[in-house]
Amino acid sequence: MVLADAVGEPGGPQWEALLRLTAAIRRATELVIDTDACPDDLAATAELVEQAVARLEAAPAGRRHVTFAPPREEGGRAARIDTAPLIGLANPVAPPLRVVEVGASIRAVGTFGAAYEGPPGHMHGGFVAAALDEMVGMAQSLSGQGGMTGTIVVRYRAPTPLYTELQFEAHIDRVEGRKIYTVGTIHNGEVLCAEAEAVFISIDWDQMRQATGRA
Repeated sequence: MVLADAVGEPGGPQWEALLRLTAAIRRATELVIDTDACPDDLAATAELVEQAVARLEAAPAGRRHVTFAPPREEGGRAARIDTAPLIGLANPVAPPLRVVEVGASIRAVGTFGAAYEGPPGHMHGGFVAAALDEMVGMAQSLSGQGGMTGTIVVRYRAPTPLYTELQFEAHIDRVEGRKIYTVGTIHNGEVLCAEAEAVFISIDWDQMRQATGRA
């Protein structure tokens, strides 16, 4: 099965322009990390960026985030938003991972660049853990009683390379009352780079929205 972009089809000129801007910021971040440009070029580029920032600051804020679900064979579930830090197509911080729901599991592919580097040429362990937390978090929502991370244990099996398409998989191991047990993995081809076991605690999302003033 070919993995599809997790966002689905929100469409519209604002959305297309937002994705274009997001992609440009991702690329700029990659270039800034590795650039050896002269001071004049750096200063001129900084001025252009400052002008762009000022234009955005003067524009209206409060855009409604797009809610979506990973594509699957029989409709969609597991809602996410387009600003999620690892799968959000409209978040410049996200690689982003491209997600699909396959049966009872969540799968994804993604490539991490220089912004995520720890050891030379490889992902920082914190980003490895964050990616696994995102994946098992999506998987636990398939239980129908989604919750929040209680504990997560990450085991690093091999260095996770940058600039390489990685494969992610996560699924529910079991459910015991309010506890949802999940497992997830990251592979580079046949090589297991990292794996995680996590426990999520189901919560009342309506109560949380009311407590945060987002009801």
